[in-house]
Amino acid sequence: MPRVRPTVSVIIPNYNYEKTLRACLESVYAQTLAPLDVVVVDDASTDGSREVAREFPCVLVARPDNGGVSAARNLGVSTARGEILFFLDSDIALEPDAIENAVDLLLSDPETGCVHGIVSPEPLFDDGPVEVYHCLHAHFWRRRSAGLVGTAFFAMAAIERRVFEEVGPFDENLRDSEDVEYSDRLAVAHRIRLTETVAGRHDDVDRFLPMLTEQYRRSQLLIPVAAVERRRGGGLRANPTRGVLAAALVPATLPLAFVSLWLLAVPLACALAFAVADPGLSRFVARRKGAAFLVWFTGVHFAVHLALVLGALHGGVRWVIDPGFGPSVRGRGRAATAIPS
Repeated sequence: MPRVRPTVSVIIPNYNYEKTLRACLESVYAQTLAPLDVVVVDDASTDGSREVAREFPCVLVARPDNGGVSAARNLGVSTARGEILFFLDSDIALEPDAIENAVDLLLSDPETGCVHGIVSPEPLFDDGPVEVYHCLHAHFWRRRSAGLVGTAFFAMAAIERRVFEEVGPFDENLRDSEDVEYSDRLAVAHRIRLTETVAGRHDDVDRFLPMLTEQYRRSQLLIPVAAVERRRGGGLRANPTRGVLAAALVPATLPLAFVSLWLLAVPLACALAFAVADPGLSRFVARRKGAAFLVWFTGVHFAVHLALVLGALHGGVRWVIDPGFGPSVRGRGRAATAIPS
């Protein structure tokens, strides 16, 4: 007899992704394991996203105001009917077997509470070298970490409904880093698995300054989220700590050149240390795109690291002075499950 799998609901939060939503939905309806239902939660888009969604037999939930990705996912869960919830961002197109593979991995290990996937090295729509940079880096560090991990990314992730209800909803106070905060609660009693068998092509930011702005904004929550986490190990790191520190030391030591030009060697040495901090990534980029692209990639990577460090510092200050900034639960002594839906 054929194997009977639990029913699956695909939940897609969307905000102004008219460009990619059609490709996203086409990939969902081409899956080898057909979902029971597909819920698109449009978070008050101002483009033609809702018209695109209406081209498909999905359930369209239209929010009157923009509440952020956490609120959209929670609303999608309340509408979905499946036993397994497959969260999918609207700028990702799945490989045809992604949902089937995710479900089978969940079924194969009862202790696994969540399975999430890895973006492909090639973008969904190739809009230039900045987007290629993003996809290469995102693919590499996730693939390097594949296996049992401490963090789930819900851009492309499956979780049983019973587990989601046990852990509780996403923290609607977070519009970024909500995955990390949720993973901290999830990992209390469940395994998290990152796998290459759940894959999709991602359409990422394709311009330099918007990319840095996005990195700066997202990194502001690194310190606040870390402050309430109960560390268990296995957390995913996109970049080695030595590279982050080397990048931060370049501008920090650059004023030494005003004391003596010979001291310019210090920030130059830090820049060199950054360039060689992740040799596996460098080899991967060179193999795929060549040595010239690697030089460009390294320069962009350095700028992204500076935005990350500055954003984290800014977020740390905000966390101290603004009680409304960061996760809803601000202390380890309070139960994480108290986060409001």
